[in-house]
Amino acid sequence: MARYTGAVCRLCRREGEKLFLKGDRCYTGKCGISKRSYPPGQHGQGRTKASEHGTQLREKQKVKRYYGLLEGQFRGYFEMAKKRKGQAGENLLSILESRLDNTVYRLGFGASRAEARQLVRHGHFLVDGKKVDIPSFLVKPAMIISIKDASRQSGKIKGNLEASASRQAPRWLELDRANHVAKVVALPTKADIDLPISEHLIVELYSK
Repeated sequence: MARYTGAVCRLCRREGEKLFLKGDRCYTGKCGISKRSYPPGQHGQGRTKASEHGTQLREKQKVKRYYGLLEGQFRGYFEMAKKRKGQAGENLLSILESRLDNTVYRLGFGASRAEARQLVRHGHFLVDGKKVDIPSFLVKPAMIISIKDASRQSGKIKGNLEASASRQAPRWLELDRANHVAKVVALPTKADIDLPISEHLIVELYSK
């Protein structure tokens, strides 16, 4: 499957805001967009005026990059969101937040979504006692997420938990740090997402 493998700081600069793709580094002075806030490329510092379509497109691209998705995956989630009751935009955000890789990141087991995705693929996590190594797996209320016994001594996971000790888990997740276990207590809502997303722009884009 094709996936972007270039410098992720370029993605933040292209969107004009931090996408927090490199974990703790994004909160330091080493962050690429803190050093160069203009878009990458030869004409990055030139002034451009975005059209309505351009604004909608940039919002979609930004959200895709937040969650590390390809266009086909993202469009599939949008179609799923439209079939659910409620507003398509808010349903879309709920689905994206419910991905297992994002859930692992939100719990502090991974320093970034990219790292959380890798940890899931390597089979470090159990869902309701069964190994799940599919990052796109959607968690649901009452599911229990835990770290495999053999993975609890992983230096990377232990380091991530220590680094995120002061970070509170979102209210739709209940985390027992001592036992490396979490429970999904509800579906995530837009109010639970700490990202500046204007989901109505994505709905407008796909509704054309």
